[in-house]
Amino acid sequence: MIAKDNNTRNLFLIVLIIVAAVFRVLAVYIPALSNFTPVGAIALFGGVYFKEKWKGYVVVLATLFFTDILINYLRTSTITLGYTVTFWVYVSFILMVWVGSLIKKVNVQNILLASTAPVLIHWLLTDFPGDMYPHTLAGYGQSLVAAIPFEYNLVYGTLVFSAILFGGFELAKTKYTVLQDKKQLAL
Repeated sequence: MIAKDNNTRNLFLIVLIIVAAVFRVLAVYIPALSNFTPVGAIALFGGVYFKEKWKGYVVVLATLFFTDILINYLRTSTITLGYTVTFWVYVSFILMVWVGSLIKKVNVQNILLASTAPVLIHWLLTDFPGDMYPHTLAGYGQSLVAAIPFEYNLVYGTLVFSAILFGGFELAKTKYTVLQDKKQLAL
């Protein structure tokens, strides 16, 4: 019975992540929502709630990968499997899931605090100078400063989608015992 409950819980988690990821794809059509995405919240959420932590990494990275392909296709009408900073983007998401796995108690304070981590990780690891700035420490600094307006949207997106994902799942757990962690119930 417990294995069936865990499968139901995992399926519910995956469905929530996919529903949130749809908003990432929809944002392509609304330029004002550039970087207002659920990706940081999805990474934290996956890190927190999957009992087998490897599943959190796999689900989050697979979601990022498939939505990247879809977004690139919508923008260019070609299937593209990568972009300039792909490696660093995926490393940043691995770190974001790891941060989520460190959260032992889900409450507003912990989620608000943890929601800053995805933005900082994303900002520091993915905003390299590229072609617009010199490949020096000063160029990296200029690139970071130029990225601040986009990171604001990532902050807002992470906060909004964290509230939706974490709040929604916690509410669902109160109504459906199959979603509750059986170890926590025994305590």
